[in-house]
Amino acid sequence: MVIDRSKVVLVDENDQAIGVMNKLEAHEKGMLHRAFSVFIFNEKGEMLIHQRARDKYHGSGLWTNACCSHPQWDEDVKGGAQERLFYEMGIACDLSYKFSFSYKIPVENELIEHEFDHVFLGTTNKNPTINLNEVMDYQWINPTELQRDIILSPNKYTFWFKEILPILMQKLAN
Repeated sequence: MVIDRSKVVLVDENDQAIGVMNKLEAHEKGMLHRAFSVFIFNEKGEMLIHQRARDKYHGSGLWTNACCSHPQWDEDVKGGAQERLFYEMGIACDLSYKFSFSYKIPVENELIEHEFDHVFLGTTNKNPTINLNEVMDYQWINPTELQRDIILSPNKYTFWFKEILPILMQKLAN
């Protein structure tokens, strides 16, 4: 099955699907839509982050979590996350659902990220095989060092990553 990632699923505040819209239009209008974010750790406790490709219409060249995207209509969210993680990073590993939350953040190019985001965690010790259409670079980093760098150099990171990371780290600490 070929999946058209140019569209997003619009949802209400309870994550009930209410329609489909072109991805760019949804970001221009700030429409609430379904998304997923994948965080990958290795056995050393390091987090995998990647630098987004330069030709992305937002977040280009910025560092972010291992994978984030939008599941399509009638696509299982976890299945979409696993498929996209393999497409972008060449990583196949089991993912576990951790939590969902909504956020609305103005980003560059007069766009708005307004997402109902499903957050997944996975573990692997394998280095990615990156898709250069999606990813420029990657690194494994200690989460404490990462949080410190975000404070010192916030403009190096995507808006949504800076929003999600503190929530994730708090949940992992509990």
